[in-house]
Amino acid sequence: MQETATISDDRAGAARVSHADRRLLIGGRLLEADRTFPSLNPATGEVLGYAPDAAVADARAAVAAARQAFDTTDWSTNVELRVRCLQQLHQTLVDHRDELAALTIAEVGATEALCQGAQLDQPIGIVRYYADLLADYPMTEDLGNITSRGMQHHRWVEKEAAGVVAAIIAYNYPNQLALAKLAPALAAGCTVVLKSAPDTPLITLALGELIANHTDIPAGVVNVLSGADPEVGAVLTTSPDVDMVTFTGSTPTGRRIMAAASETLKKVFLELGGKSAAIVLDDADFSTAALFSAFSMVTHAGQGCALTSRLLVPKKNKDEIVDLIKTNFGMVRYGDPNDPKTYMGPLISEKQRDKVDGMVQRAVAAGATLVTGGEKVDPGYFYTPTLLADVDPDSEIAQEEVFGPVLVVIGYEDDDDAVRIANNSIYGLSGAVFGSEDRALAVARRIRTGTFSINGGNYFSPDSPFGGFKQSGIGREMGKAGLEEFLESKTFATVVPGATS
Repeated sequence: MQETATISDDRAGAARVSHADRRLLIGGRLLEADRTFPSLNPATGEVLGYAPDAAVADARAAVAAARQAFDTTDWSTNVELRVRCLQQLHQTLVDHRDELAALTIAEVGATEALCQGAQLDQPIGIVRYYADLLADYPMTEDLGNITSRGMQHHRWVEKEAAGVVAAIIAYNYPNQLALAKLAPALAAGCTVVLKSAPDTPLITLALGELIANHTDIPAGVVNVLSGADPEVGAVLTTSPDVDMVTFTGSTPTGRRIMAAASETLKKVFLELGGKSAAIVLDDADFSTAALFSAFSMVTHAGQGCALTSRLLVPKKNKDEIVDLIKTNFGMVRYGDPNDPKTYMGPLISEKQRDKVDGMVQRAVAAGATLVTGGEKVDPGYFYTPTLLADVDPDSEIAQEEVFGPVLVVIGYEDDDDAVRIANNSIYGLSGAVFGSEDRALAVARRIRTGTFSINGGNYFSPDSPFGGFKQSGIGREMGKAGLEEFLESKTFATVVPGATS
């Protein structure tokens, strides 16, 4: 395994930085903390490096730095500066792409193929997208005149930054999640305190290091924290100096964040869990549907909130489709994520693997059929691609997010029954359908989710809004909508001199 990805510090002329040397970014300074905690390589279980364990005082200092930068500099009003800084950040990420990829593979357990997509290269493209969008985005809208009290009044709307943003991310796609929050927030003119996930701190701290050393982003505009203390997150969600919280993670944690933020009525963006359904209609190409469903489910070992972890199939065709999925799962190569032939890497931790295995074992005990998989593989935190059939649509395994390579098959009677089962969830993040085009589209429009794939279509890109219905979240990330999450509207009016009705 590659254990030493480094990020250079050309501006300061410092030595190349190892995993163990990562530092917090607060107020434009790279700082050590009084304590550290280990980050493990999930493919081996070995210590990869140590991250600073931020304390409450560090969180308060980061918020204060972001507040000062927002209130006392021209960052929020200087569009030209923001465009230039986003362009610099994009180029910096491009220049250091291979080092970031090595660290992502080592800490996240992602494969190089995933780094060429949603784990790294696509997130780098998000920064460029928002730099380009900001350059042409209209920050004012003219509403024309109205007559009131015998006078003409001219009105217009100006967009301005929401303020200080606390951005808290999950471990599964740390580059994607960080940059999908950071880039639009910076484009809008906000200042940010970015908190890494405890399982993947090093890659997020590396981003802060690159910002500090290779961009003109002013001190305090971006602050980066890592830590295992939940009180650090509490500071970010309750501080009166934070105007907005953007969070990606589990729905239970999202509920707690929303409750905490309500004390000061902060603006809240939440991208939460999912239990998405893929529906195979009886006129679909079963081989294509099975191939898509199997290999998408084991992408990044099933650690994706939008993955279609429920497969809804016609009861009369269930056995045929289950056999196809089983065959496809048998072709999945898992193991060392550094190996170009590896398709699926490990789960993030032993704790997560135990959670996945526990849910599988309880499902079997409740009556589900274990078709294949359900095994832990050492060393590291690997779990074999797992297929469960004869699953009760109301059972735990069909209702709760597993976040592992586990696909459950549920039979349905007709299209109406399939729609009912798909919508039988507290979540509404994504979905998929396979079948003749018009019929598939008609089914897709009846499913209450924020994104949808028809016959394998890919909606995920920097210009596509992403988010969910119901308890999958609030708001949209990426696209023009992603920028507007970080903007407020201010309406103006002035009396037109000399104009009377």
